[in-house]
Amino acid sequence: MSVLEIRDLHVTVETEAGETPILNGVTLTVNTGETHAIMGPNGSGKSTLAYTIAGHPKYTVTSGSITFDGEDVLAMSVDERARAGLFLAMQYPVEIPGVTVTNFLRTAKTAIDGEAPSIRAWSKDVKQAMKNLRMDAKFAARNVNEGFSGGEKKRHEILQLEMLRPKFAVLDETDSGLDVDALKIVSEGVNRAKEQTDMGVLLITHYTRILRYIKPDYVHVLVNGRVAEEGGPELATRLEDEGYDRFLAPVSGDEA
Repeated sequence: MSVLEIRDLHVTVETEAGETPILNGVTLTVNTGETHAIMGPNGSGKSTLAYTIAGHPKYTVTSGSITFDGEDVLAMSVDERARAGLFLAMQYPVEIPGVTVTNFLRTAKTAIDGEAPSIRAWSKDVKQAMKNLRMDAKFAARNVNEGFSGGEKKRHEILQLEMLRPKFAVLDETDSGLDVDALKIVSEGVNRAKEQTDMGVLLITHYTRILRYIKPDYVHVLVNGRVAEEGGPELATRLEDEGYDRFLAPVSGDEA
């Protein structure tokens, strides 16, 4: 079993007003085989947590730690984190002109494993994964995300997840912009990857609809950069019924 541990994490980001605190002491432990849902209102720090784990240079860790099986993640470069088994499915996947999906996937797999996969077996696996995600085979020869619709970009993120087989996957609002059918297909892809690898999943979302397909073991509510409440799947159901109002400070003048 592998463990991703986040301890008292404080993170800032540079804005026009200067360094702005975003995360204010997040503590979280994710084991392989577990699915943790991170929920919360806009601006609560959910995406900041995702990008900090991945190593985005925009975010500065001012205190706290992230460890992966005892190793200091914050001391690793972005590519070292990926090779160690951390994966980020981005909320807004970027286009990479001049790099085909096929070349991108095989190059990434080679970098992670230290050797190139067998072309015949690899091609077969990619075709099957694309078929499962209902992606047209022609996408393999297209440049990464170039001209892809929002739903196609999200399917490509999950294609990467299935082919690269990480130990931990951080899914940053993978459900955003998906219709009902695409949401189900993408969720099935995540579930397949988890079944095949026993990876840990950190699923960031505003809504409970994706949790109907990807069942969380734990739910954490992030508000103002802190974990405000934790629980099991029943917490997500309560959030769907009640929203986040009870976690938010009342507007001045509303208090009796």
